[in-house]
Amino acid sequence: MQYSKDGITVAVVLDKYKPKRNGLYPVRIRVTYRRQRQYYPTGKDLTLEQWERIPLTRNRDLKTIRESIANSFDIVRQNVDELATLAGFSFEALNTRLKSGATDTINTAFRAKIADLNEQNRVGNAIVYNNVLKGLERFAGDKIRFDVVTVEWVKKYEKFLHSEDKTTSTIGIHLRTLRTILNEARRSGIIKESQYPFGRGRYEIQAGEGRKLALTLDQIGKIARYEDGSDATAKYRDYWMFLYLCNGINMADFVKLKYGDIVNGELCFVRQKTERTTRTRKEIHVIVSEPMQKIIDRRGNVPEPDNYIFPVLTGNETALEQKRKTQYLTRAINKRMTMIGKALGIDHISTYTARHSFATVLKRSGANIAYISESLGHQDLKTTENYLASFEREEREKNAELLTKF
Repeated sequence: MQYSKDGITVAVVLDKYKPKRNGLYPVRIRVTYRRQRQYYPTGKDLTLEQWERIPLTRNRDLKTIRESIANSFDIVRQNVDELATLAGFSFEALNTRLKSGATDTINTAFRAKIADLNEQNRVGNAIVYNNVLKGLERFAGDKIRFDVVTVEWVKKYEKFLHSEDKTTSTIGIHLRTLRTILNEARRSGIIKESQYPFGRGRYEIQAGEGRKLALTLDQIGKIARYEDGSDATAKYRDYWMFLYLCNGINMADFVKLKYGDIVNGELCFVRQKTERTTRTRKEIHVIVSEPMQKIIDRRGNVPEPDNYIFPVLTGNETALEQKRKTQYLTRAINKRMTMIGKALGIDHISTYTARHSFATVLKRSGANIAYISESLGHQDLKTTENYLASFEREEREKNAELLTKF
């Protein structure tokens, strides 16, 4: 990919002079003007062989990377083109525009955000932003001006998402993601406070109604003892039980556990979800119980400090490849646990159920909510209370029944 206008050249290059520790080379956007060069990140790293293949590849992961690089290139190219047209190009002007997120439209602000997330290897968030952008473009096209996004506009967008059969929770994700972009635009002075459509007295995003996801101890015991003669069933059942026993650990953290994380009989790890969003590094400590150790012994790699405990990642994957493998394993566990659930007459067993069940079983046993919150790695008690909402309703229903037992 290359573009030239008025003596300014924009090109995609592989930075072979600055390899990363994993042996990959960063892909950058190079802008050349009056014999000066500046480089802008795409968030993507490739091997030399992948770089040669990427223009014509049919590989799904490489095609996704190629599309992301093209998006980054288009953002830089569009801003260079506009500055050149205005006869006001300078690297300082270009940097200012790119820093503020290429803010002529919401679309380009989203693409700038996606590029930034990919640069930080936060591919999960990048995928969410990309999906929300696609929804916005289905609704309003590829050139959505900031000034059209009013309270009424957001209401119409919500109705559009409903027409696509999105759940309340999914609609909430779409609207909160849009709100984040608008918050950044507000902080940068791109939109005024009076233009901001979210908040009290304006548009308020509805919270999704949480499903009752937690299982009882009796149900969990049945799962732990379930056998159908299949090693695949036993393996994914073991993985699910480990998630439950390990403080309801998230899949993204589960696949990255290493033997070196076990210190004095405890697993010590930091949640990826909160590692970048908190000032202090908050470790979660989990006693490696006998059932957990048996699962490790059955399913684990060779116990060396630098080895991952479970054979999911090798350590040579890109951030996107790690995400893909984690998603594949999550789907495999959920599929097998649904089969187990049908056999046992238990609905809605998933990796997410393991986390909710861990919290709710502790609550039913009388554990302090502050302890549960710390064990889950939550940053505030409100989040934990939301997790336990189904338990609280269950208690109210039981107590209501007591009133009529006469």
